[in-house]
Amino acid sequence: MNETDLEKELQALKQLCEEQAAVIADHEALLMQQASAIRKLQNSPVWMVRFPGNLLTRLKHRIMNNHWMQLGELRQYQPRPFTPEKFPEPAQDASTLPSIAIVTPSYMQGHFLERTLESVVSQDYPGLQYVVQDGGSKDSSVEVIKRYESKLASWTSAPDKGQSDAISRGFGVCQGDIMAWLNSDDMLMPGALRFVGEYFAAHPEVDAVYGHRVIIDDEGKEIGRWVLPAHDPEILKWADYVPQETLFWRRKLFDKVGGVDTSFHFAIDWDLLVRFQNAGANIVRLPYFLGCFRVHTTQKTSAQMVNSIGEQEMAIIRKRIHGKLVSKREVANHTRRFCRKGVKTSYLLSMGIRA
Repeated sequence: MNETDLEKELQALKQLCEEQAAVIADHEALLMQQASAIRKLQNSPVWMVRFPGNLLTRLKHRIMNNHWMQLGELRQYQPRPFTPEKFPEPAQDASTLPSIAIVTPSYMQGHFLERTLESVVSQDYPGLQYVVQDGGSKDSSVEVIKRYESKLASWTSAPDKGQSDAISRGFGVCQGDIMAWLNSDDMLMPGALRFVGEYFAAHPEVDAVYGHRVIIDDEGKEIGRWVLPAHDPEILKWADYVPQETLFWRRKLFDKVGGVDTSFHFAIDWDLLVRFQNAGANIVRLPYFLGCFRVHTTQKTSAQMVNSIGEQEMAIIRKRIHGKLVSKREVANHTRRFCRKGVKTSYLLSMGIRA
């Protein structure tokens, strides 16, 4: 091998270390081999170039920092154009797809509501039953709803007892093999309904699914992404990590657990998921972005967390599961491992691999 060939081989190894080495548990052995090969080459008398001895550590830190799963972090980077998900082409006949019932609880969100409704009805999913349950809004909400009336199975605008009550009422007036709710400031990913419907049709053993989350701002620009590893039943006992706007489940499961617990106002979806899991549900995380969670100054998620309502409800669920009050340190210790799994998932996704 001449000097030119050696140089090419060295450059190839450098590029492989810099661009493809996933420094996580499943890939550490491979990275060690690559680092060893580089050290052998750099120690060759032909080469005077020296590489940093901490190359492996630097690679690990870069990948961990770039792909760390930011649970609870809702503003991860400056606003950028929203990039839609690329789902597989439809593969099943529309007549074989299950019906889907979606409820949107709404109150004083007229400035976002139209984009929410449009994200659902524009998908033209066969067998869609879409219900809007408004709490008697005094803004433009009713006007917006009426513009979509012909595409809705039902809608109501009247005082209710809060979000969970609105969701429960909405599901009470619609039927559908698959169920979901979409808050009035969130959006479904274009094409998500067809993808989810086909998945349920092809996997009768699966009871509930969810996916990755895109975070958007008031203007619909992307400001973050949650890339989730495969579903972990143990971690669900410690943290509510499932993006609610991406969650779909079978009606028979919903009926089995008794529906939504209207005593909750913030942790409605976590309570429901824990009861699904306790009932033996087969829950699957799909490796696609299924929905968009909107961050804005007036949303209930932020306001109620500040007022500690969310913390109180999550403490209730954890105590019910573990039989005691759980400290934040305990929660962090259990979710850290899950976040490390998320690093692998995110890194592979950046390489075009859906794990």
